Amino acid sequence: MGENGLRWFLNELEKRGELKVVKEKVSPILEITEIADRVVKNSGPALLFKNVEGSKYPLFINGFGTLERVKVALGISDFSELEDKINLLIEMEQPENFLDKLKLLPKLKSLSGIFPTVKKYGPCKEVIKKKNFSILDFPVMKCWPQDGGRFITFPLVFTKDPETGKRNCGMYRMQVYDEKTTGMHWQKHKDGAENFRKSKDLNRDKMEVAVTIGNDPAVLFSSILPLPPGVDEMLFAGLIRGRGVEMVKCETVDMEVPADSEIVLEGYVDNKELRREGPFGDHTGFYSLEDLYPVFHITCITHRKNPIYHSTIVGKPPMEDCFLGKGIERVMLPLMKLQLPEIVDVNMPCEGVFHNLMIVSIKKRYPGHAKKIMNALWGMGQAMFTKCIVVVDEDVNVGDLREVSWIVLNNIDPERDIQFTKGPLDSLDHASRLPDYGSKMGIDATRKWESEGFVRRWPDEIKMSEDIVELVNKKWKRLWK
Repeated sequence: MGENGLRWFLNELEKRGELKVVKEKVSPILEITEIADRVVKNSGPALLFKNVEGSKYPLFINGFGTLERVKVALGISDFSELEDKINLLIEMEQPENFLDKLKLLPKLKSLSGIFPTVKKYGPCKEVIKKKNFSILDFPVMKCWPQDGGRFITFPLVFTKDPETGKRNCGMYRMQVYDEKTTGMHWQKHKDGAENFRKSKDLNRDKMEVAVTIGNDPAVLFSSILPLPPGVDEMLFAGLIRGRGVEMVKCETVDMEVPADSEIVLEGYVDNKELRREGPFGDHTGFYSLEDLYPVFHITCITHRKNPIYHSTIVGKPPMEDCFLGKGIERVMLPLMKLQLPEIVDVNMPCEGVFHNLMIVSIKKRYPGHAKKIMNALWGMGQAMFTKCIVVVDEDVNVGDLREVSWIVLNNIDPERDIQFTKGPLDSLDHASRLPDYGSKMGIDATRKWESEGFVRRWPDEIKMSEDIVELVNKKWKRLWK
């Protein structure tokens, strides 16, 4: 992506007065977390720490600490612009006839340059270290007091499907054990973990992995999207930017990574080696417990001459991940509508850390429609982790939690309208009876119909007469002079 990497983002933030450069010495052990936590919870600026104890490299954090900065990062003024691009991709996949295909041709021209390309050289190759290197040269943070150690919190982890060779990019935290080894916290439901299982099933001794730190925000954003299986995250990043991601081949592993990455870690995961990882202060606001995970062995580090280490913290919301999550919510809405066209809107509040609560408005068309939506969502990709789903009618603003609370608490008969089921849950859900498995709740807060067994008359909502509203509108300014 040429100059559209992390440094482009920092320049944009600086132009807008959204970047604070901190020259005072700070420690990556807990201190930066306390500073960044205060700043993000007060809607403060992005932070670039120039003087971090134990490292000669700067640390960038809180770049996505407001919804507006997420839009800046993605080069948009409104998330509907991304929805439009996704809808175009959907149209490409589903033209109804030859005439529809012809109509798409002008639109397809704008997408012709979004595919990733492989270059011979990129800025991430300015320094190549195959010996005498240490991941601890970088300002890796220990975020919270009970954390098991220092953690790389914004790594993009590149793996390949051992059977098909298809690339996958995900974000999995990495606990640093020593200068050349880290944990690889890919949970069992993630694509990286699936590639790891396939590698073991093929009786391979190890699986090659590449990790990048400090990337174009479009690349980072794409890596955390729950895209359909087989969709290349780099292609999606190209769709966001309107031009393809430039990739370069790694030095010691058969992988390609974004050419403008700040730092690249090359290595492998031993298929027979597990090591205790954690605890870690997680985005739920609680510590996720220690467990056994694969170990990543670093064989080479490449980086820019003066790399910027990109980090984040997670914990009690709101944090950076809350605002990134709202962006993901907007991007995923068209994909949800593709499978469930009756959905009008969705809200996954930060307070529910996304997988704990989903509020959905629908165009209700038949008895039991709300329950159909709940069950469909629980069977759809990573929506399967949603612990509570609330379904309301299409005229309810799902983004207004006061209105939603009012509607839900007035519209439900608990025994009739609440249903429970069991299934997979997020690995970070500490309240479930078993790891990764527990119960879920659906609430049908739609207006009930006679055909759903409602024998009483559903009352009318209080609304003022339109002529009185218009009358008062005309008098309003005079009344309050």
